[in-house]
Amino acid sequence: MTAEVSFGRLDDDDYPAYTMGRAAEMLGTTQGFLRAIGEPHLITPLRSAGGHRRYSRYQLRIAARARELVDGGASIEAACRIVILEGQLEEAQRINAEHHRANGRVDATGSG
Repeated sequence: MTAEVSFGRLDDDDYPAYTMGRAAEMLGTTQGFLRAIGEPHLITPLRSAGGHRRYSRYQLRIAARARELVDGGASIEAACRIVILEGQLEEAQRINAEHHRANGRVDATGSG
């Protein structure tokens, strides 16, 4: 892999650049927490050639949201379900807004 290709991945939110240890450190949590949110498939890290978990920035944002909920008193299982539902709601709202734009209607916020 050339240096140019490697540097291009620095801006890629989906590139699995972080080891489990580094990801846990960045989130201020434990590796066990990352494994726990992986069990209900909230995030599924890629595996390196040696089998080690690697996380992307996108996955770290999801894990950070789950940690925020757990810190607020939710169980890990509940936090994972909430984050999944939040993602589904966001996607449904995006699709609905696209549908309204395609049909020339204004959505409830008046933004189009």
